[in-house]
Amino acid sequence: MDLRRLYALFLEHPHICTDSRLVQPGDLFFALKGDRFDGNQFAGLALEKGASLAVVDDPAIASGNRYFLVEDVLTALQELGRYHRRRFQIPVIGITGSNGKTTTKELVAAVMGSHYPTHFTRGNLNNHIGVPLTLLAMEAGIEVAIIEMGANHQGEIDQLCRIAEPTHGLITNIGKAHLEGFGGIEGVKKGKSELYRYLAETGGVAFVNLDEPFLEELAAPVNKKVLYHRSDKPDPLNNPYEAVLISTHPVVETAFLNEAGKLITVKSKLAGRHNFNNIMTAITIGKYFKAPCERIKTAIEAYVPSNNRSQLMAFGPHTLYLDAYNANPTSMREALNSFNAMAGDRKVAILGDMLELGEAADEEHRLIGELAVSLHFDDLVLIGPRFAKVAGELGLRHFEDAEQCRQWFAGADLPPSLILLKGSRGIGLEKIFRRD
Repeated sequence: MDLRRLYALFLEHPHICTDSRLVQPGDLFFALKGDRFDGNQFAGLALEKGASLAVVDDPAIASGNRYFLVEDVLTALQELGRYHRRRFQIPVIGITGSNGKTTTKELVAAVMGSHYPTHFTRGNLNNHIGVPLTLLAMEAGIEVAIIEMGANHQGEIDQLCRIAEPTHGLITNIGKAHLEGFGGIEGVKKGKSELYRYLAETGGVAFVNLDEPFLEELAAPVNKKVLYHRSDKPDPLNNPYEAVLISTHPVVETAFLNEAGKLITVKSKLAGRHNFNNIMTAITIGKYFKAPCERIKTAIEAYVPSNNRSQLMAFGPHTLYLDAYNANPTSMREALNSFNAMAGDRKVAILGDMLELGEAADEEHRLIGELAVSLHFDDLVLIGPRFAKVAGELGLRHFEDAEQCRQWFAGADLPPSLILLKGSRGIGLEKIFRRD
């Protein structure tokens, strides 16, 4: 593949599309393959709709000068993303972890964007396709990039590091996520810490939250580290990267030391104790890169969670704590404990199945069920086939899917309640409270 020639064509037509249905005139179409489709078959359609060029790997269809033949389209996309990233001599911050990646990424982007032209991962484009697409969307004038990296198997974080080449990085935490792919918690530790090992190899900087289990140990190979943690009495001489947890009711409120060594308070719009760590990470990175502390405060206070992540919202007489973008045993436990600590006269927990747990699924669902029962909520509802056995054993209300629960809720006439919704994305708990 002539990468320089492809890059020159990309500079002429810098918008990339991988879905022929979404092609706009002038797009560069990459004919990616999936489990159920072959993008090569749609290359002609993409050109008819106005794509400037179709990058394909099937010689049988590459006829004419509007086709660019490569050995493998995905590899070409990834190499092009890396090639473009190398045009930017800027800090590139890689973010991974079992929980909180996206919220942390968005908080860090808000903080850094308050002081620097900042580029960051949009939505959840954090995999082997999304990362190069994110890199290729970087425009001239950007001074910092924040790249989210997701993975559910060994080696994926390392691959994404080889594409994005982060100069700085952090792991939000190590938890029981994607156990099926990683092969247990030790596999998660090994897989996620590939980011640390890359930074150690390349002389990069790791931001390490000392309050999270495993991270200090896993970051040992990295020579350049920024350590931060919670403290009730931050000491500017001891560690400038400390934060105070003031309150989690109804939202997380924290404080940190400004340039003069004085505490300034930040009242976020994020619910849940676990979001303190996400906020503290954003504060640390902002301070490390010398963003003015008042701008850090303003950026965090202005950030509004969305997309079913740690959202507090009204629904009739009820208040919803919607945290149903995804779930695993660690995040489920954190959500339940945070919900239990919230102020509310009447509480209802609606929990959906946790996916991708492999052989640990039965045991982990049982443990979560037992924890939820022990917290004595006013009502407890389990949803999904994996929770069915647990519900039967514990005598709990159970529904096969979100639609069944929606029908029950519509006729239940519950008193005003604080309601937690927590479950894996595939369960779609937000459908229970959709407004028709």
